[in-house]
Amino acid sequence: MPEEKPSPDAEAPPAPAKPEKGQRPSRKKEEPKEEPKAPRAPKKLEGVKEDFRYIVRMANTDLDGTRSVAYALTAISGVGIRVSEAVVDLAGVSRTDRLGNLSEQDTDKIEATLGNLGEAFPHWMVNRPKDWESGLDLHAFGPDVEVRLRDDINLMKMIRSYKGVRHETGQKVRGQRTRSNGRTGLTVGVTKKAALEAAKAKKAEEAGGKKAEKKEEKKEEKKEPAKV
Repeated sequence: MPEEKPSPDAEAPPAPAKPEKGQRPSRKKEEPKEEPKAPRAPKKLEGVKEDFRYIVRMANTDLDGTRSVAYALTAISGVGIRVSEAVVDLAGVSRTDRLGNLSEQDTDKIEATLGNLGEAFPHWMVNRPKDWESGLDLHAFGPDVEVRLRDDINLMKMIRSYKGVRHETGQKVRGQRTRSNGRTGLTVGVTKKAALEAAKAKKAEEAGGKKAEKKEEKKEEKKEPAKV
């Protein structure tokens, strides 16, 4: 009989290594670490001059030079969109130009126009008509708004007007209701049942202690002999 040749065993795939005790097999695949990207350069603005100014100082305020003139001026306190458009028109500057493209002469014109708004605007357009000090129609802008507001409140406090007293006490000034909103100080809102019960129990304990003290005093008075 021919001898049977042993068949070569098929190579089995290597068994996965068993994790050690106390360590769980990690299912997450190792992801390649991404290299940090370089910061992007700012986009170049179109229609910008060589001497473009990104920040323009006006009325003690830093204005964004990339915005149009009409909207950039609204960053000044006391100047809204309607006032800024009127100022730009009076100064003879285009509303749609970028503020950083304007020359120093144009910005000086805008500042001079802002300073004369009480004369250039009608009385119904200024924010301080018939000023109590000078009697003129003025338009406050920039840091002058906060200064004049503080002075007005201090004057009302000094003459002891109703509004001044309300300002001093920190209450609402313009006739609002204060029953539910605007509460200040040590006022308590809605109290829970537990808090009410605890307060009642505390009062009962205090009352009981006082009664016991009175009884003891009466007993001591009885024990003491009457003085002849």
